[in-house]
Formats: sequence, structure tokens, C-alpha cells
Amino acid sequence: MSYGGILALLFGYLLGSIPFGLLITRAAGLGDVRKIGSGNIGATNVLRTGNKGLAAVPFSASSRSVAAAVLIAGRFAPELALLAGFGAFIGHLFPAWLGFKGGKGVATYLGVLIGLAWQVALIFAVVWLAVAVLFRYSSLAALTAAVAVPIALYFLSTPAIAGLFAVMSLIVMVKHRANISRLTAGTEGKIGAKG
Repeated sequence: MSYGGILALLFGYLLGSIPFGLLITRAAGLGDVRKIGSGNIGATNVLRTGNKGLAAVPFSASSRSVAAAVLIAGRFAPELALLAGFGAFIGHLFPAWLGFKGGKGVATYLGVLIGLAWQVALIFAVVWLAVAVLFRYSSLAALTAAVAVPIALYFLSTPAIAGLFAVMSLIVMVKHRANISRLTAGTEGKIGAKG
């Protein structure tokens, strides 16, 4: 990997590893979001604080910061955008500041997608919303959208971007393995449920 590639990967990692969910809930006086619900720092767990408006903030902040990393790196070379995006995704999952225990990557996944193929980000959003409205499971919506994205990218984008998202989708599924078990058992919490 080139020096520029390493810098892009690190740049993405640093932006992706900012724990917006934790910072925002603390700033709002709601304490440590890791001590409620799933213990996750992501937007779905922030929603479990009961503050619906607040939950959108970390999702938006994570997505935007990651999209910015991709777009900035992409101004130098297209392959650097891919590396910055992957670095940001990994940074969210394994942030050094939190003992490498981060979120499940959905907001950063979407941010990378916005930066690399915004048209397919719309497909992600439509699939996520449709599944969330029909079944009221955030995890099921995210998993379904993560399956749809690499397929859409195969037809609408480059092999490199489709390959990156195939890997990222697999990682999202691994990070959601406990959710998959609960979905199968019928014990997964629905959107808006506290605790």
C-alpha cells in the first residue's frame, strides 16, 4: 500500500472513530449510552434513551463525517476514497478511544455509500424504511438494506465499489449476529422500545 493509501486509511479511521452517540447523550445529560439497551454507541441504542429527536443526531453526524472523509480523499485519487471509506467504517466498529468497542457500522456504511455512490444510498434508504415500517425492527431493516446494496452496486457501479460493499455488508452481518439470533427467537426489540 502506498504512503497516500495509508494516510487515507488513517484519515478515514480517525473520522469514523468519533463516538457521536456517546458524546451526544452525555452532552444532553443522559449519561453513558453504553449502560442502556444493547450497550452500543449507535443511533438505535440512543433511541432507547426515549429521546427520538436526539437519536437522529449521531446517525447524521456519523454519516456526514464519513461521507466527508470519502469525498476529501477522493479529490486526490478514486482508490483513496475507497481506503478512506473502509478506514472510517472500521474506525466506527473499533474506535481506539473506547477500547476498540464501537457501533455496528450502519451509519458509517451509509456515509461511505453516500460518498461513493449516492444513487445507491437512496436504494439503501428506501429498503431500510420499507422494512422498518413493515416490521419495526431496525436490525432487520439494516441487514436487508446491506444485502440489497452490493447487488445494486454490481449493476450500477464499479467492481471495486461493489466488492468493498460486499465485504462491508458481511462485516455488518457479523456485527449483528446477536440481533439475528434474537430475530430468529422472536425476542428482538422493536423500533421505539426502551431498554
